[in-house]
Amino acid sequence: MTFFRPAAPALALALFCLSLLALPACSPRKPLAARSESLADARKGFTTRPAGARGGGPVEAPPPNTVGVVSYPSAAGPLAAYLSPDPRDGRRQPAVVWITGGDCNSIGDVWSPADPANDQTAGIFRSVGIVTMYPSLRGGNQNPGVKEGFYGEVDDVIAAARYLQTVPYVDPRRVYLGGHSTGGTLALLVAEVTNGFRGVFAFGPVEDVSGYPPEYLPFDTSNRREVELRSPGYWLSSVRSPVWVIEGTGGNIDSLRAMKAANKNPLVRFVEVQGADHFSVLGQVNGLIAGKVHTDTGPTCNIALTSEEASKLFGR
Repeated sequence: MTFFRPAAPALALALFCLSLLALPACSPRKPLAARSESLADARKGFTTRPAGARGGGPVEAPPPNTVGVVSYPSAAGPLAAYLSPDPRDGRRQPAVVWITGGDCNSIGDVWSPADPANDQTAGIFRSVGIVTMYPSLRGGNQNPGVKEGFYGEVDDVIAAARYLQTVPYVDPRRVYLGGHSTGGTLALLVAEVTNGFRGVFAFGPVEDVSGYPPEYLPFDTSNRREVELRSPGYWLSSVRSPVWVIEGTGGNIDSLRAMKAANKNPLVRFVEVQGADHFSVLGQVNGLIAGKVHTDTGPTCNIALTSEEASKLFGR
């Protein structure tokens, strides 16, 4: 259901991402036109009409001593998630909500060892003691509701964070959000609606979702308003907490650069990672982020993450 479990929809998105790399480097990108209203306000007066897509199969039972299955409340109903266990050291821990790529409405195997060059599990956070939650979203797995494609799912991610803040072994002031590919796009949209996360790390998002394969867009794509309210490039001014947009220069870098050129919000930073691509960027940069999360203990987020230090991980 996700990139790291190669179901057919995930494979389609993987092929889509690879096709982006084949585009001519000189292919012009249409400049983004920032919207004057906030994304939260724009959503208030809009009713989406999703196509009613569902699916993803039951949530797979994880092996012992990896992650547990929990249920968190949302507007769509109770939704499933994987959650790393209590370390039982008597302390409240920092935590990350991680949104996988591919069919990000569903969750699957995040516990099997992953190739370091393509580690989409974000397992590094769990391995260093950062509590990690992998929420499934409306219409995914066997959840209530239907898939809306980057719309109602925004509310589900916010609901997941609220649940995570109530977990006894989680520090509610130190909850972060991360995501990759479609999950990175969703993470960026969430950051444009709420400041409820201490920091947000969006790997490989697109500025406009209209280029995604049809199975990830279960709505009327001829309705431009439906598309724009799901496309984070138009709403960067709405961000009110620290955000890092991250991509390898061998990946979907044109989307990052289009957003960087349009952005005027100092809370949004752009990290181009030399020597990495859309997949290899994840493992090492998440390791770098994990170290920074552990030392980010002040009253507000004090993380700094630059292209230069990330690129050094890849010998550049």
